[in-house]
Amino acid sequence: MTMQTQNPREPVIEITGLKKQYRLGQIGGGTLTADLQSWWARVRGKEDPNLPIGTDTRLFGQTFMALNGVDLTVYKGEALGIIGRNGAGKSTLLKLLSRITAPSAGEMKIKGRVASMLEVGTGFNGEMTGRENIYMNGSILGMTKAEVDVKLDQIIEFSECGEFIDTPVKRYSSGMFVKLAFAVAAHLDSEIMVMDEVLAVGDMKFQQKCLGKMSDVAGQEGRTVLYVSHNMSTIRQLCTRCVVLDKGRVIFDGNVEDAIAVYMETTDVNVVHYELEDLGRMTSGAGKRLRVLSLDFVGKESSVFAAGEPLTVRIRWRAGQKFDAVNMKLNIHYRDSSPVGISHPVTLGAAEPGRVYTTTFTFDTSILSEGQYFFYLDVFERELAGAICLDKPNQEFAFEITNTDRTLPEWAAGWGHIHFPPVQVLGTEETAQ
Repeated sequence: MTMQTQNPREPVIEITGLKKQYRLGQIGGGTLTADLQSWWARVRGKEDPNLPIGTDTRLFGQTFMALNGVDLTVYKGEALGIIGRNGAGKSTLLKLLSRITAPSAGEMKIKGRVASMLEVGTGFNGEMTGRENIYMNGSILGMTKAEVDVKLDQIIEFSECGEFIDTPVKRYSSGMFVKLAFAVAAHLDSEIMVMDEVLAVGDMKFQQKCLGKMSDVAGQEGRTVLYVSHNMSTIRQLCTRCVVLDKGRVIFDGNVEDAIAVYMETTDVNVVHYELEDLGRMTSGAGKRLRVLSLDFVGKESSVFAAGEPLTVRIRWRAGQKFDAVNMKLNIHYRDSSPVGISHPVTLGAAEPGRVYTTTFTFDTSILSEGQYFFYLDVFERELAGAICLDKPNQEFAFEITNTDRTLPEWAAGWGHIHFPPVQVLGTEETAQ
């Protein structure tokens, strides 16, 4: 009798010709009466009574292919990174794998239970305590109460939320929320973990703790991890393989470093105007009380800047309430998503509800070495508790610095991208032995 050896490349996810199409502006009324009201309003050229206020009806009937023919096989025990620019289809792919939405075409074969963490607190009930949510998530995965009991102490200890475990999670901070949600996803019995940029929340120490746990899950426990992130350092640290998505298609599948190089080449430095009103936001509360409508690189046909040339930007924004002072900063990254720094916060001024404002500002690029960069726009208000995010569009604003005589040595990539003032030598003297 011969013993069969287990195939080390056992597929757990097989995707063939996967497509997902969205119809822009189409929102069903929920009833036949509401849909007839919407149709009659369009026939008469009137505003649709069932659309949210401010919806751009010019988008009515247009379609958007979020995924356009994805073929992908993921094997047991892999830590697969999924990277790409905003709008490439990364989050849509994870939603399809998590069965949150259905594909428009194509086929998915999934072997095993999927634990999803697509945003902070996915699957949590705010009125329930942390402990109750742990049991509820276990039930969703098909586990019995006895099976969850075995894991409960490990989950609570890992989450660092033991003191608040019997408090309704609606009172948790975003950091506490993500700690508990990650602990639940990482410890309950699922064969596949799906994570979407969740480690962007929480302190640095906990992020490293999560990365270590995810590495153990994939390496030692033989579970499969799919991880979407814009942070290339975490992709390098965690993933054994990486795919790059662009415009709904897989344009690369293979080695992590090669994938990051391909991703960096997709950076578009020829865009100088961005429409942001209908774009997604990076946090759940962003864009509701204040919304940035557009951003332009002023006086440029491309966002390429010569050495010392100031980066001049104009933004249009609308206030939904009265503000005594609106503040802004830029979160600047190198093209591989490694952080460069945060600009000093500045005040844009006061604002009245319903008013639209235009602000023009400049940034001194002379401190940056040659290369491609991007920044995120972060608008906030100051309160006693700290900075409260008002708006943060989910958009990378790419630019390039060129023709500088301050190009850093080749080995400098791991040392940063900022030109510090030169060290001043005050003198050298020979000393006695």
